[in-house]
Amino acid sequence: MTRPDPTPSPTGASAAPDAGGPAPLRPSILDPLFAPARGLPGVGPKMAPMIERLLGTPERPARIVDLLFHLPQGGVVRKLLGSISEAPPGEPVTLGVTVTGYRAPQPGPGKRPYRVLVEDATGDVTLVFFGMPAARVEKMLPLGAHRYITGRIDLYDGHRQMVHPSRVVDEAGLAALPAVEPVYGATEGLTSRAISKLAHAALDRLPSLPEWQDPAWLSKNGLPAFADALKAEHRPEGAPAPPAADGTVAAGPARRRLAYDELLASQLALALTRARSRRAPGRANAGDGHLSDRIAAALPFSLTGAQGRALAEIRADLASDRRMLRLLQGDVGSGKTAVALLAMASAVEAGRQAALMAPTEILARQHLARLTAMAGPLRLRLLTGRDRAAERRATLLDLAEGRIDILVGTHALFQDGVAFHDLGLAVVDEQHRFGVHQRLALGAKGQAVDILVMTATPIPRTLALTCFGDMDVSVLDEKPAGRQPIVTRLVSTDRLDEVVAALGRAVAAGDRVYWICPLVAESEYVDLAAAEDRFADLAQEFGAAVGLIHGRMPGPDKDAAMERFSRGETRILVATTVVEVGVDVPEATIMVIEHAERFGLAQLHQLRGRVGRGAGASTCLLLYRGPLGQVARARLETMRETEDGFRIAEEDLRLRGEGEVLGTRQSGLAAFRLANLESDGDLLQAARDDAQLVVARDPGLKSERGRALRVLLYLFERDAAIRLLGAG
Repeated sequence: MTRPDPTPSPTGASAAPDAGGPAPLRPSILDPLFAPARGLPGVGPKMAPMIERLLGTPERPARIVDLLFHLPQGGVVRKLLGSISEAPPGEPVTLGVTVTGYRAPQPGPGKRPYRVLVEDATGDVTLVFFGMPAARVEKMLPLGAHRYITGRIDLYDGHRQMVHPSRVVDEAGLAALPAVEPVYGATEGLTSRAISKLAHAALDRLPSLPEWQDPAWLSKNGLPAFADALKAEHRPEGAPAPPAADGTVAAGPARRRLAYDELLASQLALALTRARSRRAPGRANAGDGHLSDRIAAALPFSLTGAQGRALAEIRADLASDRRMLRLLQGDVGSGKTAVALLAMASAVEAGRQAALMAPTEILARQHLARLTAMAGPLRLRLLTGRDRAAERRATLLDLAEGRIDILVGTHALFQDGVAFHDLGLAVVDEQHRFGVHQRLALGAKGQAVDILVMTATPIPRTLALTCFGDMDVSVLDEKPAGRQPIVTRLVSTDRLDEVVAALGRAVAAGDRVYWICPLVAESEYVDLAAAEDRFADLAQEFGAAVGLIHGRMPGPDKDAAMERFSRGETRILVATTVVEVGVDVPEATIMVIEHAERFGLAQLHQLRGRVGRGAGASTCLLLYRGPLGQVARARLETMRETEDGFRIAEEDLRLRGEGEVLGTRQSGLAAFRLANLESDGDLLQAARDDAQLVVARDPGLKSERGRALRVLLYLFERDAAIRLLGAG
């Protein structure tokens, strides 16, 4: 799709506040959309908590806009689709049936369903109702009556069944139904039909909004107005498009319009962030190379071509009088730490300081140890939230007076009491663990600070554009010479005894082993391996050779457990995913991941990357409990087939979607509600081009279209971008 021309167009908009002064308030035109959803007609005390569970968050209640953006997942066509025998399993259908019998729940623990047997001339199907009184079911489906049912037929023990039909009507009721009924993602107690009624009520609250897209561009691409697109989704008139050969369904014009709006809001917010960073005065931070050359010469390895290219790009940024904002993206073991050290050395050569912020204390201490081994004459120090008061005061004094070249630490680095003598370069490791505001807070610790963000999670191009579109990108796509391939095997948990016996032989031969579990302690709700229980089991077998580390342990205990494993005092380290990123023990050659089917692909890849870091051959055992679902099997097969992190990242995006891949619900990155990055990739590029042109021609968003785009930013809650306008 070609990008629209951002020339201002008539919108009839009431102007949002001009830039300048304090951060403007959300335009009042949007107030109806941000009103609580519990205020809609028909929402009583029983329904309100269900709406909150479906659409609210711990920080805010569900709102009208959340209902409007909770788009249907599909639609049911209200024409009779053949017969019971022809009804495709797993797809919504409407069938005409006759009620032939009841099966009351059998006594026993738990919720027992009430079952109704219905049939037509070709076969029968059992209707299943949980928690519904028998009298109500029998009134709705009288014995011998002819009824029309809508729902999804599934096979259970070889028999057709339909759990909680979405509609049960007689002849008159069928005639009164809409031609197409949208199907929504629901929650317990809140049906798709109830959500549809709420969405219709929300549509009635939709105000007349200014058009932020170019009308000529909309016409050229056959896209409707924003309000018309929402109405077409929630009140469909035509049948949904048939699926393609691969099972996917192409998005119609309404869904494409809404997806483009959301992507444009995201890209415009990133473009405004980048523009403000570029407008701020910069300082040259590159020295003459006397320190970085000396450090590079002393490294026990030669830089790869990718490392050399990335370093040249970073040094060019540092030498510029514009602020650097760069993402250094590399796979596990690609050598990001060495590149970061040489970049920080360049800043120190220029008479300034550098900081490296890591997401966990274990990783911060690991960085300090690795950097110290390579840093030569540079003066390094650690700052965490666990430092003793006297130690912290001494560190802060040395930092303020310039006696520290590089400060390594956690979130403690951007706290108010931390003052640098002259911070020139901030390196943020594992950006997806931090929010954008934390990155900016660290950058505010000095004058014209250059920022380098590192991630060991390879990011598909679409996600990089989405969440790091305000950054330049350097990619490390080579691994240093000598890195050993990792043999990955899939092993059923039924063979656990064989695995333990094999570990005994490996430990006797001097190997070190990680054993990863998905839980800390046993749960009565989830039957998964727990780290504490697995530690106890392995300790019975191997005694003091087994260590334990998990996120609930006090910091000193975690450090001590990691140190014992690093020194070889323990040979098997039972852990949760606290060891996922950055932990570096070259002697570890075996990774066991229990219940691997419960982990995401990127997480499995990161965990596997903890081995294969030394000279010895390494193995990763993915223990799974069968039977495996289709997605889980695809994940594990991908892990067995490749070590290419970029290929794994693309497959992870395909299987899980962008929100889960980047952990956006924890990190504060943009999770899309209307756009799908896999299918809307062409829209993403168009949105990025459009946003860049808008910012180039109307950086303050003061034109008529610019004011309408402010409404768009607020609508999709990119408020931080508006505050940047106000801050100049």
